[in-house]
Amino acid sequence: INGGNIPEADVVEFVSSNKQYFEDNNFSFFEMTVGMAFDYFNNQKVDIAIVEVGMGGRLDSTNIIDPEISVITNIGMDHTKFLGNTLREIATEKAGIIKKGKTVVIGETQSEIADIFIDKATSLKSAIIFADQKITNNYTTDLRGSYQKINIQTALCVVYELQKSKWNIFQDSIIQGLSKVQINTGLSGRWTVLNQSPLTICDTAHNKEGLTIVLNDVQSLNYSKLHFVIGFVNDKDLSSVIGLFPENANYYFCKPNIPRGLDAADLKILFESKLRFGNSYSSVGEALNSAKSNSKGTDVIYIGGSTFVVAEVL
Repeated sequence: INGGNIPEADVVEFVSSNKQYFEDNNFSFFEMTVGMAFDYFNNQKVDIAIVEVGMGGRLDSTNIIDPEISVITNIGMDHTKFLGNTLREIATEKAGIIKKGKTVVIGETQSEIADIFIDKATSLKSAIIFADQKITNNYTTDLRGSYQKINIQTALCVVYELQKSKWNIFQDSIIQGLSKVQINTGLSGRWTVLNQSPLTICDTAHNKEGLTIVLNDVQSLNYSKLHFVIGFVNDKDLSSVIGLFPENANYYFCKPNIPRGLDAADLKILFESKLRFGNSYSSVGEALNSAKSNSKGTDVIYIGGSTFVVAEVL
């Protein structure tokens, strides 16, 4: 809230009060933390909460709320093990956050799935707006990465829609807010620079759409050699992702320390079948240390593939 994390004492109190209930119902870690967040927001009487869906939308635990406005960004082949094997199946799950009579903003127009959102919004008598058709963006932000241009368009569209109702959001506040996103929110892991020599960058892009943009940005940098410390979760469609990575680079394969993590040795086999060679490591930390040892000051180290990999180095 206002850039500050929930105090540890509040976490302890919430878990202590609800521990038996959690165990009786076999909740996931995400479900428990969503409950904690909503309880904390309610107790603190926040003016507005920005809530990101965990996975999909329709069946996600965050979807119990009745929002002021719903937002759907671009749709990629992500979490196919749970959400479906086609863009249309995944879009249908995402459309589950559209609520009756509440505006939905779609970040990017994708012609092959736009009708799914339009039909859902129409059935619920909800206004639908495609941000990229409406917003011209000439704003800047303290967040790095070329993909932020599209993200800003989506955010601006949401703000303008809120302005039409009871929310008093001023132009100066928009400009200041965009220039201080990291300070105001504590957001990290989006083109976060960890070191200058060698230049070491981590980014949470983890699907084809996000990685396409980020890897283009990486390869546009000046460097002597590229080093990739990467790991993925096991529900990713990597067949469309591996080809985005350059062949002429050093790879350090690792497994994020979660049950869904893809085994590093299996990841190595997948990448080497596409002529991307490297070694597998027992942890993210070990992989990063090896990359550092093998790098010169003029090289670039990129850490990513999964939000969970990035979290281990931040």
